[in-house]
Amino acid sequence: MNCVFVTGTDTDAGKTLVTTALLQRLADGGFKTLAMKPIAAGAEATPQGLRNSDALQLANVMTVAEVPYSQLNPVCLAPPVAPHLAAAQVQQRLCVSDLVKAVTMLRQGYEHDLFVIEGAGGWQVPLNDEETLADLVSEIGAKVVLVVGLKLGCLNHALLTMADLDRRGIEVVGWVANQVNPEPMALQAENVAWLQRRLTVPLLATIPYLPVAQRATVTGYLPASHELMSLLQGK
Repeated sequence: MNCVFVTGTDTDAGKTLVTTALLQRLADGGFKTLAMKPIAAGAEATPQGLRNSDALQLANVMTVAEVPYSQLNPVCLAPPVAPHLAAAQVQQRLCVSDLVKAVTMLRQGYEHDLFVIEGAGGWQVPLNDEETLADLVSEIGAKVVLVVGLKLGCLNHALLTMADLDRRGIEVVGWVANQVNPEPMALQAENVAWLQRRLTVPLLATIPYLPVAQRATVTGYLPASHELMSLLQGK
């Protein structure tokens, strides 16, 4: 079973935008997709319990139906802060082993062509004093798509993230350049071109700033469905 983990150079880099676009593009090609948001910090109370808007977006786009929310987003925390701090506020301890069990249960429970997992915050988000979300990716053997939020400092953030991915021996199958602010960063095209030379993995898309009303168009910046599937499989 193929598994891709979408991470970002920072919080608000555009992980949900890219994850939903990947899922939609693959669905357009007839692929069966399953998605997960293992940890979400920042949720609203509903009659059904806490719900995170990012996780709900994944549920709306993936093609595997009727997955319980508790499996789609097993750790849902109300405070919009770092997950380990949000968990501490409700006397909950996060650990990699529990997340591995949740990932394994979901991916084994439903037939799918690609399993896409969206991270939380940046790459090295702490779970506790010893473990980070990056350790989960190492444990489950997922490939990675890196979303680079185009803003001042993104070169440093991208290189540091890639350095740790390389150190862990994790395969990065592509990256996405995402303009996060209405105004492009200074010399944006030059920054993207420099990263394209240095990251040495396929650039899947360069996405301009898109208001919420236009975000459905983001799939048009990605490769065609079957080409995208091949890239995400590392072929």
